[in-house]
Amino acid sequence: MTSSAITAEGLRKRYGDVQAVDGVSFEVEAGEFYGILGPNGAGKTTTLEIVEGLREPDEGTARLLGELSWPRNTALLRRIGVQLQASAFFEKLTAREQIRTFASFYDVSDERADAMLESVGLTDKADVQDDKLSGGQAQRLSIACALVHDPELVFLDEPTTGLDPQARRNLWDLLRRINSEGRTVVLTTHYMDEAETLCDRVAVMDNGKILRVGPPRELISDLGVDSLEDVFLELTGREYRE
Repeated sequence: MTSSAITAEGLRKRYGDVQAVDGVSFEVEAGEFYGILGPNGAGKTTTLEIVEGLREPDEGTARLLGELSWPRNTALLRRIGVQLQASAFFEKLTAREQIRTFASFYDVSDERADAMLESVGLTDKADVQDDKLSGGQAQRLSIACALVHDPELVFLDEPTTGLDPQARRNLWDLLRRINSEGRTVVLTTHYMDEAETLCDRVAVMDNGKILRVGPPRELISDLGVDSLEDVFLELTGREYRE
C-alpha cells in the first residue's frame, strides 16, 4: 500500500442541537479493508455520506482517490461504489432487471451485469422480484449493484444489519473476496465481531468523534484488554451496546 484512497480532515456536521460529526479525520490506504466501528447513533453513516459526497460538511474536506468529494464530483462516480444502509431498489423489478438497470447507468453490458449477479450467488434468483428475496439475498444484490461498474473504492454502510448468523457469515465471505480482488473497502458496522474478522484497521467512533484507530488485535493489545468491547469501555468509560 503506497497511496491513500481516502483522506478526511476535520469533518463536522450538525443537525440542530446534535453534533453528528465532530472533527473527524482519518486516512484509508489503497487496497485496505477499513472499518468505522461504533454503536448506533455514533455518527458513522453521516461521516460516510460526507466522505462519499452525498452530504455537504459544515466544515472539513474529504478526498477520494485524490479528488475532492464535495461539491459532488461526477468524475468520481465511475470509480466508487456505494451500498447504502437502506437498499434503494426500483419497484417491481427482478434481481436481473435491477442489476441490468444499474449497469445501464454506467454503459456496462448486460453480460457484465449477469456475471456480477452470478459472482454474488444470485443466478438462481435472477427472475425473483427484490421484495421476494431474503434479507441476505437483498444485501448481496445491493452490493452487486454497487460493484457492477467495477469501482476501485467501495463503501458499505452496515451491510449485515438484520441478517441471521449464517447469512452474515456468507456476506463476510463475499466482502473478503471483494477486497482480495484489489478494491479498497470501507465498512461501517456496530458489530464488534464483524470489525475484528474483516478489517485491517478500525476507527472506533462514538458521539461523532473517532476515539482510536488501529488494527483490531493491536488496539486490544495496546490497551491490555481482551476484546474490542473492552477497548470501547476503556476509551469511553461505558459498556458497548450494539
